[in-house]
Amino acid sequence: MNSNRTFTMIKPDAVANGHIGNIIAMITNAGFKIVSLKLTQLTVADAQTFYEVHAERPFYGELVKFMSSGPIVAAILEKDNAVLDFRTLIGATNPADAAEGTIRKKYATSMSENAVHGSDSDENAAIEGAFHFSGREQF
Repeated sequence: MNSNRTFTMIKPDAVANGHIGNIIAMITNAGFKIVSLKLTQLTVADAQTFYEVHAERPFYGELVKFMSSGPIVAAILEKDNAVLDFRTLIGATNPADAAEGTIRKKYATSMSENAVHGSDSDENAAIEGAFHFSGREQF
């Protein structure tokens, strides 16, 4: 059974480029309810922990540096089939391959600065949401 929650981050590039409001509008217009939301900044240690699944990959250092380079918006979203529906809304990792009308097609500038993160499974959505929000911050 699919969970009805997923986790997202609006990444430093999209925050710096002033796209927070437009991205949140796309999310809510797609039927997602925001149950947790905050503007925050990851430390290098936070980014290393959050992305440790990629620690052996060649892009890990660059990813950690980028994700700790400026503020992000973290959010937990709710909707039936949340993980898969959100992955469809954000589009492919590479914005050149992303479908028209997706968040990454509209707001990403490159494969590494791709505007948003979206959980890839129900299990990771729960882990990632708990990383950023305490129980009392989830509604």
